[in-house]
Amino acid sequence: MRWVIRFLFKALIGFLGLSLALVLVFRFIPVPVTATMLMDSNSITKDWTALSNIDRTMVRAVIAAEDGKFCSHEGFDREAIEDALENNRQGGRIRGGSTISQQTAKNVFLWQGGGYVRKGFEAWFTVLIEQIWGKRRIMEVYLNVAETGLGTYGVEAGAQRYFGKSAASLTPLEAARMAAALPQPKQRAVRNPSGWLARHGNTISARIGSVARDGLDSCVYR
Repeated sequence: MRWVIRFLFKALIGFLGLSLALVLVFRFIPVPVTATMLMDSNSITKDWTALSNIDRTMVRAVIAAEDGKFCSHEGFDREAIEDALENNRQGGRIRGGSTISQQTAKNVFLWQGGGYVRKGFEAWFTVLIEQIWGKRRIMEVYLNVAETGLGTYGVEAGAQRYFGKSAASLTPLEAARMAAALPQPKQRAVRNPSGWLARHGNTISARIGSVARDGLDSCVYR
């Protein structure tokens, strides 16, 4: 029994050390590849781009679409999590309450899919990146590793694929359409969306102005 305890203790210490080392390394260098990319059956297209070369409209679009409290929470939106749990308990359409920080932790260090084990690891990495990376680096990494289409990762590769231009020159509507597709990039159209998706993109585009007016992206540009 003692050897089991020693093994588990060593495994825990090893995991804590490795996770801290990875977070420290990726604080300064681009994330080369993720588990999601490795498991993608499509050929991978990505182009790491510094946040300074991504139009601020894109940052505002993902905040408007994914995480309006990005600058005010410390990694977790407790109200959104409680709302999601209540909705799921009542049998509504299953949804999550993940912040951009949580999504970044999952995309960089873990795998897709649910489960309490993965959620536990996600929470640990979320705390680490909030404390070590800060909001600007979290946003930069998120916009570079998020899946934006079939085999396409990052907003620069997405902008080139859908609009034939750099992410540095996206219009509010283009940024909003990319943000609208982020939760399900393999199923949602970015070019010429229709129905609910088109309306959702238009709503996000309108909210970009609110994000700018209320300074909801201010923590990214301090």
